Amino acid sequence: MKQIFLLTGMVGWGISILGVLLPWKLMNRILLNMGAAAPVADPQVQYWFRMATGSWSMIGFFFLAVFFKPEKYKNLIPLLAGVSIFEGIILLFHGLMLNLPLFPFAGDVAFCLIVGVGLIAGSKERAAD
Repeated sequence: MKQIFLLTGMVGWGISILGVLLPWKLMNRILLNMGAAAPVADPQVQYWFRMATGSWSMIGFFFLAVFFKPEKYKNLIPLLAGVSIFEGIILLFHGLMLNLPLFPFAGDVAFCLIVGVGLIAGSKERAAD
C-alpha cells in the first residue's frame, strides 16, 4: 500500500520538472489552462515559478529514490509524509484566503493530504506486521 502512495507522490511532485524545462511560452499556456487569470509576463514571477517548480521536482526525486529503494531510504518516508501534509495545509489555507475556485486548488490540496496521510498509514500498517 505504501508503494502506491510513493508512486503517486513521485508522479505528482515530479511532474513539476516540466515547469523547469518547458519554454515559458508553453508554460504560460499550461498555466492559463489550469486556471490562471492572465498570462504571467513579470520576469520576477517567472523566476519564482521556476524556483518553486525546481524545489517541487526535488521532492519528486526523493519520492523516486524511496520508491525504488524503500528499505534503504525508509527513514525518509515520515519526512515526505510531513512535507506533503504541510504543503496541503498551506495550499488549503491560502486557497481559501484568496477565494480561489476549486479547480485546480482542491485537487492540489487533496493530492498532498492523501499522499501524506497515506504514507503515514502505510508505514504504521507495515510496523504492525
